[in-house]
Amino acid sequence: MTALTSSLLAASLYLGGTLYQMHCLGKRLAVNANLLRGIGVFALLAHAVSLYLQLITDQGLSLGFFNAASLIAWLIIALTLLSSLRAPVTSLLLGLYPLALITGVLAWLFPNHGTTLVAGQSGLLVHVLLSILAYGILTIAAFQAILLAIQEYQLKHKHPTRFIRTFPPLQTMERLLFQFLLCGEILLTLALLSGFMFLDNMLAQGMAHKTLLSCLAWVVFGILLWGRHFRGWRGSYAIRWTLAGFLLLMLAYFGSKLVREFLLPL
Repeated sequence: MTALTSSLLAASLYLGGTLYQMHCLGKRLAVNANLLRGIGVFALLAHAVSLYLQLITDQGLSLGFFNAASLIAWLIIALTLLSSLRAPVTSLLLGLYPLALITGVLAWLFPNHGTTLVAGQSGLLVHVLLSILAYGILTIAAFQAILLAIQEYQLKHKHPTRFIRTFPPLQTMERLLFQFLLCGEILLTLALLSGFMFLDNMLAQGMAHKTLLSCLAWVVFGILLWGRHFRGWRGSYAIRWTLAGFLLLMLAYFGSKLVREFLLPL
């Protein structure tokens, strides 16, 4: 299977899953979670083949801007599907499937743009993979926070839409949010520690802003988890702090890659 075939197959399956959810919402039908997960599993398999063909090179691991985005999207879908076996998070897939579709297609269109290669450095590879895992989990938390904000707003104004009616109760949504945040904070901690251990200088020119923003995101998520445990923070507090931390993390990772791979070469 070529990269083009696997990318198009994955995109078609992600699109099919999105259209199925939209059809169910429009017709006020219950979404078949098993069918939705089945579509996602086959999409992930095709996406994985595409990623393998694009990421693995003779020189090492190709992690350019679009390849990295596609890999993170793949991980986010996989984690969400696994979580859906125990928690009611299938509603997240309405936004995540299109995200994976777009990043997968862009990775195929621009496979070598701004490529960064990692070869023969196991410590650095551990740091990269931990960073991607942390980013994936915290991205799910950000999507959860956005859905929680929509749900809270519509319930307060007493006009919930069909989409919101498919959500679990607010308390369940908040509990899931903080579970994702705790897991993401642990992985982000390990990613930062591995970076300081395996990279020569995390504060060197070209790395300082990324390290600083990542550490600030770590602090923001840590404060939020502390506030939840000791002060009972919830609702708007949880939403604002989650999105603020995610914005810092997004700027740290994709902001720095965008500048280095697209703006500086101009």
